[in-house]
Amino acid sequence: MTPGFVHLHVHTEYSLVDSVVRVPELVSAVAAAGMPAVAITDQGNLFGLVKFYRAALAAGVQPIVGAEVWMAGGTEKGPQADRQEPGRLVLLCRNLAGYRNLCRLLTRAWLEGQQGGLPLLRPGWLHAGTAEGLIALSGGRDGVLGRNLLTGGGSQAEQTAAEFMTWFRGDFFIELQRTGRPQDDDYVHAAVRFAAARGLPVVATNDVRFLTADEFEAHEARVCIQTGYVLADPARPKLYSEQQFLRSPAEMAILFADLPEALENSVEIARRCHLSLSLGETHLPDFGVPDGVSPDEYLRGQAEKGLAARFPAAPAGPEYAERLTTELDVICRMGFAGYFLIVADFIRWAKEHEIPVGPGRGSGAGSLAAWVLGITDLDPIHHDLLFERFLNPERVSMPDFDIDFCMDGRDRVIDYVSERYGRDRVSQIITYGTMAARAVVRDVGRVLGQPYGLVDRIAKLVPNEPGAEITLDIALSQEAELRELYNQDEDVRSIIDLGRRLEGLVRNAGRHAGGIVIAPRDITEFTPLYQVEGEKFTVTQFDKDDVEAAGLVKFDFLGLRTLTIIDRATRAINATRESTGDPPIQVPSLAMDDQVTFRLLRACKTTAVFQLESRGMRDLVRRLQPDTFDDLVALVALYRPGPLQSGMVDDFIERKHGGRDQPIDYLHPDLEPVLRATYGVILYQEQVMQIAQRLAGYSLGEADLLRRAMGKKKAEEMAKQRSIFTDRAAARGTERARATYIFDLMEKFAGYGFNKSHSAAYAVLTYQTAWLKANHPAAFMAAVMTTEMGDTDALVVQRRECIALELTILPPDVNTSACVFTVEGERGIRYGLGAIKGVGRGAAQHIVSSREEGGPYRSLKEFCLRAGGQTLGRRPAEALIKAGALDGFGSNRPSLLAALPAALVGAQQAAAAASVGQEDMFGAAASRPAGEDPVPAVPDWGWGRRLEAERESLGLYLSGHPFDQYRSDQPFISTTSIEGLIAERPPAPGEFRGAGREVVIAGLVASIRKRGTRTSVELDDGTGTLEVGFFQEGYDRFRHLLALHSIVAISGTLRFEEYLDGWRLNAKEVLDLDRIVESRATGLLLRWRAEVDRSLNPQLLKSVMERHRPGKCSVSLYYSTDGTQARVALGSDWCVRPTRELRERLSELVGLDGFRFVYEGPRQ
Repeated sequence: MTPGFVHLHVHTEYSLVDSVVRVPELVSAVAAAGMPAVAITDQGNLFGLVKFYRAALAAGVQPIVGAEVWMAGGTEKGPQADRQEPGRLVLLCRNLAGYRNLCRLLTRAWLEGQQGGLPLLRPGWLHAGTAEGLIALSGGRDGVLGRNLLTGGGSQAEQTAAEFMTWFRGDFFIELQRTGRPQDDDYVHAAVRFAAARGLPVVATNDVRFLTADEFEAHEARVCIQTGYVLADPARPKLYSEQQFLRSPAEMAILFADLPEALENSVEIARRCHLSLSLGETHLPDFGVPDGVSPDEYLRGQAEKGLAARFPAAPAGPEYAERLTTELDVICRMGFAGYFLIVADFIRWAKEHEIPVGPGRGSGAGSLAAWVLGITDLDPIHHDLLFERFLNPERVSMPDFDIDFCMDGRDRVIDYVSERYGRDRVSQIITYGTMAARAVVRDVGRVLGQPYGLVDRIAKLVPNEPGAEITLDIALSQEAELRELYNQDEDVRSIIDLGRRLEGLVRNAGRHAGGIVIAPRDITEFTPLYQVEGEKFTVTQFDKDDVEAAGLVKFDFLGLRTLTIIDRATRAINATRESTGDPPIQVPSLAMDDQVTFRLLRACKTTAVFQLESRGMRDLVRRLQPDTFDDLVALVALYRPGPLQSGMVDDFIERKHGGRDQPIDYLHPDLEPVLRATYGVILYQEQVMQIAQRLAGYSLGEADLLRRAMGKKKAEEMAKQRSIFTDRAAARGTERARATYIFDLMEKFAGYGFNKSHSAAYAVLTYQTAWLKANHPAAFMAAVMTTEMGDTDALVVQRRECIALELTILPPDVNTSACVFTVEGERGIRYGLGAIKGVGRGAAQHIVSSREEGGPYRSLKEFCLRAGGQTLGRRPAEALIKAGALDGFGSNRPSLLAALPAALVGAQQAAAAASVGQEDMFGAAASRPAGEDPVPAVPDWGWGRRLEAERESLGLYLSGHPFDQYRSDQPFISTTSIEGLIAERPPAPGEFRGAGREVVIAGLVASIRKRGTRTSVELDDGTGTLEVGFFQEGYDRFRHLLALHSIVAISGTLRFEEYLDGWRLNAKEVLDLDRIVESRATGLLLRWRAEVDRSLNPQLLKSVMERHRPGKCSVSLYYSTDGTQARVALGSDWCVRPTRELRERLSELVGLDGFRFVYEGPRQ
C-alpha cells in the first residue's frame, strides 16, 4: 500500500520573491490528487492565510497554516550572529497558541529584525515560550541545521538540534528534500545519519514553488523579475530546480521509497495540526469611558449634548429628539456604541487641531446620531436622509464610516489614533500590487533580454483604460496589430505567452490608501504585521477583506484633495479679511442659495469644482442649469452610466424645465412628498425605501431589505416581493394594478438608484468649492494650483482656467514668491517656487526662509551667497533663471545664465571661508549697496526660445504660448480657434449628428497617444485643446510633421464623439504652418519704437533682413520717436521670405507685438 503524503513546505505567490503558485489552483490540485491536507509556508509572511484557509475548507482539504522564516546566525548569540548567513526554518501551527506565537514572531521579524528587506528572527527570540503550539521543520539543506551538516560543523549541529528539541518538545522534524539541486543528496545522507543517531524524526517535503513541472520557466522568470537578473545571464544565482512542483503522493512514494517513515511523518504532522480560526466574528475595539458609566450611557449623553449644540438658539423640534432616541436604541442594541464614540473622538481631535474633515461620505450621512456627534456635517432630517440605509435594525451588519480628511493632515490623525488606543492595537492595512498586463510585458521582455524598442512597442499596444481590467487575452482580442505581431513574430509570441503565465501574480506589498484597524487587544492575536523597511507605519499582513474576516473593524481614513483646497483657500481669504478688519468666512456655515455661485455653475465654469470637472458633467450641468442645492445633489447621482443610458436624465431635465403647464406624475398622491425634489423621477435608493414605507406600510428596515433584494435582480425573489408589496399596498387602499405598476418602476430604477446620503454629502463639497471659485477666484485657484504642484499637465489646465477667469498668473520671483502659489492683489496669483521643476520644496523653502531672515535679495551674487551654495546647486539655480524667478537681477535670462557659474563659485568660496572663520559670510554682502555686482548683458532670446526655457523649468508656458507667434496669422490659415470650436453646442442625445463638417485647425502638438491602428494627437493653440484622430496610414504619412511641440495646421472632419464626450477632428491632411505662411503672406509690417527698442539700429535690422532675401513679402516700417511717427515702405529689393527663423529673430529685436505678416486673400 502506498504511504499517504501531505505537502508541508509550499510557497505561494504571496512569498513575493519566488513561486507562481496561486492559492485557488493549489487547493484544487491538492483535492484532485486525493491529498487530505496541505500547508502553505510563505517566506516570512501569512499574506495568503485567510484566502487559503477558506478555499481549503470549501474544497474539503485540511488547511495547515505556517511560514518559512529566516534565522539570523542560526542559534548563535552575540556579535558573531550577524556575520553568519541566515538559515531557514519552517514553522507550522498546531493550535491557536501556535498561531498567535507565529504572528508575534513574524511581526517582530519585520518590525525589528529586517536586514536588507529580509525579515530575520534574531537570536533569543525563539525559545520554549515563543515555540509553544508550533511544529518546526529544519528547512532542508538551507536550514540552520542543514548548513551545519554540510559544512562539517558537527558540534554546532549538535547544539542546534538540542536547542530545537528543547524548544519544540518533540515537534521538531529534520526535513528531507530530493529536488535535484546541488548538495541535495549529500545533505539527505548526512541528515538521515544525524537523525538516526539522535532519535530525531524525519519528514519529506518537496519545497514546492510551482504546481507542474512545465511552470519552471515561468517561475525562473518571476524570480529574475524580483531580483533584477536576465534569464540568460550565466552569473545569475540558480537556486531552484524543475523538480520543485506539487508531486503526487505516488511520485513522492517513489522518490522516498527508501524512507517511508519520512512520508508517514508528513501525515502525522498534519494530524497534529488542528488550528481552528473563527473567521467572520467581529471584535469591536474598546472606547475608554468614565468610571461608573457604560458606553451606551456615555453615547446617549454625548448625543444629547451634541443635539443641543446643533441648535444653540432654540431647542430642536420634537422630530429630532424622537429620531435620535430611535437611532440610539438601535446602535446600543447592536453593540455599536463604542464604534460611534471612537469615530466621534478622532474626528473631534482632528477638528480641534485644525485638520479639515469632510461633511460625510456614503450612507453614514443619513444618521442623525452621527450628525449630533460631529461625525458628519449634514442634517439628515432637513435633507430627507434615512438612518436605515446606513444601519438596518432588521439586518445586523457593521456600520462603516468612511471619513475624508485633508491630505496634509490625515497621517496626523492616524498617529493620534495609534497613540490613543496603543500602537500595539492599531495598524494600517496592506494592499498587494499585481503583475498587470502592460507591466508584465515589460518585465518579461527585460528578463528575456529582448530589445527595449520591441518590448516598448508591445507594451504600448496593450490598452490602458483607467478602471478597466485589461488582460493580455483581452488585449489580443481587441488590438489587431498586437494580434498580428503575436501570430507572425516568434519573439513577440514568447513574451506574451510567458507574460500570460505570470499575469495577475502578486508582485509587491504596499499600504492601503486609507484603511486602518483598531483591535480590542494586541493586534497580533488577529493578524501579524508587516513593515516596509525604512517606513514609519505598520500594516496588517491581511488585506482589507481578510482583516475584516479575521474580526477586526476597519476604519477608512481617506485623504481628499478637495478638503486641502478648501482649507488653503479659506486661510488665504481670512488672512486678507483679518488685515482689513472683516470677520472671517466660515465655509461649513455657508448659506446654500448664493446666486453668484449658481450663475457660475450655470455658465459651466466648473473646472476644479468638486465632482463637476469632466466634460460630460459640464454638459449635464449645461442641460440641467442647477439653481438649488437639491439640483446639485441630483447632479452627483445622475452622472452615472445607468441613469444616462436609461433615459432617467432626460426625463429629469425635461420635467425640471417643463414649467407648471406640464404637470408632473408622482405615481400616487401619497408619493408627492417623496418624489417632489426629483420631479417624479425615482432617483435615489432612499426613495425606493420611502415608497415602500408610505404605500405598503413597510418599516424602513424592511424597505431596506426590499431595496437590496431588488438590486440582486433574482426573478423568483422578485415575484415573491411583488406579491407581498401589492397585497400590502392594496390593503392600504391602493389599486392592485397601480401598486404592481409602481413596484415594477421601483424595481427598474432600484438598479440605477444612487445613495442620496452620499450624493448630498458630496454635493456640499461641490457647492463649497463652487462658492469659493465664484466669490474668491484668486484664492481658490491658488489653492488648486498648490495641490497640483507636482502635476504639470494639471497646471496647464488650471492656468488656462485662470485666464478664462481673468486672473493674472504672475511669474515666480525669489523676492515675492512663497514656496506655494499665493494671492497677490485682487486678481493676481504669484507662481510658487516649489512648483519649479528641479528646485523642490526643500530648496524653495530655504530661499523663502533666507529672504524672511535677511530681507530681499539684491543681486545674483548675493542670492547665490545667501541661498545658493550646497543648498541650491547649479541645476536648480538655472531652473529659477529659466522660469523668470531672477529676472530682477539682470537685463535678460541669457545674461543671468552666463553669469551664474561665477556667482556660484563666489558663493562656495565665501561659504568655505566662513566655515574656517576667515570672514563673515554675509558681512560683505550686507555692506554693499543694492544694485552692485551688475550682470553683463548678452543678447536676449527670441519668443520661442524663451517659452521653451519656461517649459523646461515649469513644465508649461507661462509668458505666453508658442502659438501666440501665429495668433495674427490664424484667421488666414485656420477656420477658428480651438476655443471657438469646442464652445459650439454639442448635439443633444438623439439629435441627428450628420456627417460632420470640414475644418482646418492650427496649434501645437501637445501629446501623441497610440492605440492599435489609431493614433490620437492633442492639438493646443493656447485657447483650448482638441483631440485629432489618425488612422495608421495617415499618421505614417505625416509622422515627420507631428513631432511633439511642433506647430501645424490639420484639416479634417469635425464631429462630436459621445465616447470621448467632446469634439474630435478626424484628420485628412497635415501642413507645416510656416510653409502655409510662406505661401500665403504678402507683406510684413514692422514697428520700430526708438524709445523702447534702443538696441535696434539700421545696420542690425539690415543684417537680419538680408538673410531672408529675396522673397515676396513687401516690408513696411512704422518708426516712432519722441512722439512723432512715420511709415516707410521699403523697396522691392527688401522683400523677404516669412520664415520661422525670421519670425524668431524679429521677436528678439522688436518683441512679438512689434511685427506681423499681411495677407491679401480671404480669411478661412
